[in-house]
Amino acid sequence: MNDAEILCELTPVIERLLERHLETSKEWFPHEHVPHGRGRDFEAGHQWSEGDADLAGHALTPEVRSALYVNLLTEDNLPYYFRTVESLFGADGAWGTWVRRWTAEEGRHSMVIYGYLAATQAIDLVELERGRMAQVSLGETPNPESLADGFIYLALQELATRISHRNTGLQIGDPVGYDVMKRVCADENLHQLFYRDLAAAAIQADPNRMMVSMERQVKSFAMPGTGIPNFDFHSKRIAKAGIYDLQIHHEQILAPVVLRQWEADKISGLSGDGAAAQERLMKRMATSERVAKRYAEKRAAANELQHA
Repeated sequence: MNDAEILCELTPVIERLLERHLETSKEWFPHEHVPHGRGRDFEAGHQWSEGDADLAGHALTPEVRSALYVNLLTEDNLPYYFRTVESLFGADGAWGTWVRRWTAEEGRHSMVIYGYLAATQAIDLVELERGRMAQVSLGETPNPESLADGFIYLALQELATRISHRNTGLQIGDPVGYDVMKRVCADENLHQLFYRDLAAAAIQADPNRMMVSMERQVKSFAMPGTGIPNFDFHSKRIAKAGIYDLQIHHEQILAPVVLRQWEADKISGLSGDGAAAQERLMKRMATSERVAKRYAEKRAAANELQHA
């Protein structure tokens, strides 16, 4: 099936998923989650320091500051995610309605996270703004090479983003910051359920093509940090804190979705490229599991040494 045929075949599915989403999503307002009372005026040229932060008696680790920086800049790149998803799904019918609704909901995430950071001065807002200008000026995003790749990538990426936001919130310490990230996670969870089930329907419609895309996306998956200044540096910090790392990627994203939800190992009727891709994917999943176990063992050993 080509892209036009898949879009036509799945139109009843996306209409149903859109209706489900609209029924289950809840209206919320970013300004209600921001601790405005902690806000202070800013002086031009002021050099930020950790002492400027007002986190209700809590202190952020460098790793959590990196996570907040990366998470917000990822959300700020929304115009280009919209461009990518609309180019895959089109602007008409339920497909276009979903893309616009998803975009509107995603826009709240940068509003509420930025509002929290501005009120609390939890991180250096000058560095943050320079990072935003650098990233958004580039206009770079992961660009799945086909509609099928887009289905797979979006399902994995939305879940990865939810987990990253959740784990960041758990390590903030400040209950208000936790509430902000929890609210964002609730949206991201509905988004990942939408894309996960859409991909599942696409697998039923065209298993061979979807299997090829699944193997390719599992092999090449990367969080959408393209263009963020010092992204590798911040990613290492984030992994060190256990906010998002290879163990989490396998145990909380790949295994639950690829193996348990999509049951990639049980998809039958494959031939040619699809069958070959399934074989490669299963080998890749086994390797990913071994890497995750080694990562867990390393972390446990490091924790034992730290507390010895």
